[in-house]
Amino acid sequence: MTDTRARATAVLERLAGAGARLRDDQWRAISALLDGERVLCVQRTGWGKSAVYFVATALLRERGHGPTVIVSPLLALMRNQVEAAARAGIHARTINSANLEEWDDITASVAAGAVDVLLISPERLNNPDFRDAVLPSLTASTGLLVVDEAHCVSDWGHDFRPDYRRLRTMLGALPAGVPVLATTATANARVTADVAEQLGDALVLRGSLDRSSLRLSVVSVPGPAHRLAWLADHLDELPGSGIVYTLTVAAAHETAAFLSARGHLAIAYTGQSEDADRRAAEQDLLDNKIKALVATSALGMGFDKPDLGFVVHLGAPPSPIAYYQQVGRAGRGVASADVVLLPGPEDEAIWRYFASLAFPPEDQVRLVLAQLSDRPLSTQALEARVELRRARLELLLKVLDVDGAVRRVRGGWVATGTPWVYDAERLARVAAARADEQQAMRAYAGLTTCRMEFLRRCLDDDGAEPCGRCDRCADPRFGATVSPAALSAAEAFLGRAGVTIEPRRMWPTGLAAVGVPLSGRIPADEQALAGRAVGRLTDLGWGGRLRELLADGAPDGPAPAALLAAVVEVLAGWARGDDPWPQRPVGVVALRSRRRPTLIDSVAAHIATVGRLPLLGTVTVGGPPAPGGVNSAQRVRALHDAFAVPAPLAEAIAGLDGPVLLVDDLVDSGWTMALAARELRRAGASGVLPLALAVTA
Repeated sequence: MTDTRARATAVLERLAGAGARLRDDQWRAISALLDGERVLCVQRTGWGKSAVYFVATALLRERGHGPTVIVSPLLALMRNQVEAAARAGIHARTINSANLEEWDDITASVAAGAVDVLLISPERLNNPDFRDAVLPSLTASTGLLVVDEAHCVSDWGHDFRPDYRRLRTMLGALPAGVPVLATTATANARVTADVAEQLGDALVLRGSLDRSSLRLSVVSVPGPAHRLAWLADHLDELPGSGIVYTLTVAAAHETAAFLSARGHLAIAYTGQSEDADRRAAEQDLLDNKIKALVATSALGMGFDKPDLGFVVHLGAPPSPIAYYQQVGRAGRGVASADVVLLPGPEDEAIWRYFASLAFPPEDQVRLVLAQLSDRPLSTQALEARVELRRARLELLLKVLDVDGAVRRVRGGWVATGTPWVYDAERLARVAAARADEQQAMRAYAGLTTCRMEFLRRCLDDDGAEPCGRCDRCADPRFGATVSPAALSAAEAFLGRAGVTIEPRRMWPTGLAAVGVPLSGRIPADEQALAGRAVGRLTDLGWGGRLRELLADGAPDGPAPAALLAAVVEVLAGWARGDDPWPQRPVGVVALRSRRRPTLIDSVAAHIATVGRLPLLGTVTVGGPPAPGGVNSAQRVRALHDAFAVPAPLAEAIAGLDGPVLLVDDLVDSGWTMALAARELRRAGASGVLPLALAVTA
């Protein structure tokens, strides 16, 4: 073993630099893996979990074992791991959605023994081609299986991913004696026990989660403009380069744009960014070419920069465990790094939105199973038959797949006929755990005691004690004041109104199956034109005011003066901007609102007065209220033939030579506006320009 540890140390030095030495628990884990055991490492970020599997890989390959398979959640993390492996002389490749053209070559290299480490995403485990053609032989030849970010395996974890549960199948298929390593930095006692149970007989190595380099702070300021101003004022005071996390994609782009306008080098990074753009942004941060990467949780687990000097959150994540995960990116290779939370009153509205995407109720699950009972259906075709939005439907199908109730096949999904039990009690306990986590984040923002100790206790770290570094243990490093110039600039930036509404051009698939005779492309003479809204509900600027105005239960009434002014600003910008309307509208039409008729009528009337346009009338809505929160196909089914153009309005439209402005309060799926515009076009309107107060995203 002395000789083996010496060889292990040599690999570590290639990986981490001369003089690097294995921690005692790192060596315990490596030794257990060399003996064919299963190990769960719950250790803080920067402890060296990747060193365990790379050193173990090198030693196992020396003994003639097959390649290591690492299941890793994010492309950015995969890229970091491939580069780290190369430093240790380990040849690593990755199979993911961004390199489809390389799959055959990589698979052949693995089969030929030319690859030491293969990184795959958990989603890849159930890709039919990979699962059926590659996975069986890969499982049979695997020398070490690594489950990175293993808290994702547990539905008690803050970032549960159903695809990770498919690892149970792979674990069961591994040949006897193949070692397994699971790693995470963010597992409390319940998640640790759940993951260990799924691994089987596992050695659990749990260390202290203290991060001695991090200085935690909370800065409370009045609103979004103050938060942007604070960031612009203080960004240069923060050490090195770092990450600014936001809760929404819109906020990431807004924040990056504002910081850039104030002279800071900042780039937005979200799950909606193109892969090439994400790669370039990551590299710019690694090379310290930018001050800040403004990111959503798409970067949460997926970035390794040892000298990252700060992490700032504009808005609080819904879990202290998720927060610990994200701030753990900072200070891994430097003595000191700043971590700042700037909470906002809109945080809880965003938490509620993401909570609404949770597992559906039993009746909806049973309907999905019934639809799949006699033939395969694609997700798109199934969507037309059930009242679930795409994100919830995809989550449900993954869970049902993991539980063996459905199976992914060519052409979609099919029910297996395996009995399935809806575990309402467990789902309720998970929901209660999420509510407790949100309450813990509220408590964190208002703490009078040590912040690091609080986070460690949330992770069930028994050794938690005051850190001596945070703004509750020592003098606060940052105040809440902002400069008048930065605040004025932030208010002007966030006060700008105007968001493009892209028109619907294609009907949802599968409408014929629900009795709606529409398919394919919407005829050009029945489409709406591109439209505008004052803002998004997720915006830092207008978002808060619009959420309050349009909230369920909010009273109906005339539009506030500030909102009317913003509507006029949007119209003026629409006429003069980079992408102006094709023709000035020649009349105004209101879309009848069941909940806010006074609000919509006041906006339409104001536009007509200011624009000196005729107020032509109202598109009426018949039938029962259309359900919200459903997918596009169900929305079209509910609204199909629901709109009517009264005869006086049709007569007025027929005599006009130009588009009409169609006014509504909120655009969510976009189908209300699309179907109302269709009726106006069929009644003779030469064009319809949608105008809404808000869009949901």
